[in-house]
Amino acid sequence: MGPDAAGVVVLGACAAWPLITAAARDGRPEGMLLAVLAVAAGYAAGRIGGALLPVAAPCAGALAGIALTAWVPHLAPGPQISAPLGHAGATTAMVILSAGAACCAAWAASVPVVRSALRLVAAGIAVTAAVLGSVTGCVAGAAVLAGSLAAGRVRRRGAALAGLGLAVAGAAGLTWAVAGNAVPEGFAASLEGRLTPHRVALWHDALDLARTHAGLGVGPGRFGELSPASLASPLSDGKPHSAPLQLAAEQGAVGVLLLAAAFGWLLYALWRSPRPTPPVLTAALTLTALAAVATVGNALSFTAVAVGTGFLAGLATSRPFALDTARRTGEVRGGAVR
Repeated sequence: MGPDAAGVVVLGACAAWPLITAAARDGRPEGMLLAVLAVAAGYAAGRIGGALLPVAAPCAGALAGIALTAWVPHLAPGPQISAPLGHAGATTAMVILSAGAACCAAWAASVPVVRSALRLVAAGIAVTAAVLGSVTGCVAGAAVLAGSLAAGRVRRRGAALAGLGLAVAGAAGLTWAVAGNAVPEGFAASLEGRLTPHRVALWHDALDLARTHAGLGVGPGRFGELSPASLASPLSDGKPHSAPLQLAAEQGAVGVLLLAAAFGWLLYALWRSPRPTPPVLTAALTLTALAAVATVGNALSFTAVAVGTGFLAGLATSRPFALDTARRTGEVRGGAVR
């Protein structure tokens, strides 16, 4: 099965299963359906933009992403004590996607000066994150830029993509272990200090609900109604702030498997991408960093992040028309010589 056909199957299943669980548990699937639609729309836009404007499209996406982060109040972390938990994660996610898009644009550029300028844009995005008060976003953006430069030395993308997949699995496993009190006490205390006790309490509630309702979950959008930690906090948004734990609690084991299948499909599409290895691995590294953020935060609940995820994946798997034109021209010339 080709990557496009696999994507249709996976995204279709991701849209159908919440409807099934919502019907069985009286849930609200609108949020999940919106996220699936946003990813699909972003992916289509990325494929079109990458084919028509392989440099300009990702550059425009990078600038739009960081502009959205800077000027939309509810995305910036800010000092407001009343800001709902999770906006800092959304800021980090947008910085990661913006830096990744700028690095992909740099790899698509053929002029060395333009390539260097676009990498400076990526560095500027990381600096902007620091100015906005997102230290995590600054570090993540710099890591994406460094990883993109290192990707130029990799020749075989398969092993690198497999390693990134294992890294995401490890991050999800660590989150699950913390939720289940399966890590050493000293390490758990250190993580709790960084993640806040409230977030860890949300994870505990999510895992308890997942164990009790392993089949269908409690229903999409119902975590906040059943979580003691969420009900006790006036600032809670009703989510456990971990994508795998949220799906496990609200959609059961099948929901977690579909989340893993969606990420696996992205890696498979990147592996089969006609683009050169450096931009493909840059996109894969960016999506891996985003997935790691989503395991400990609420980033995927923001529509802009879902659209950006699909857009970057579409860019990295598109086939620029200029490459097809050059290939056909070469074939015609070769035939004429014969």
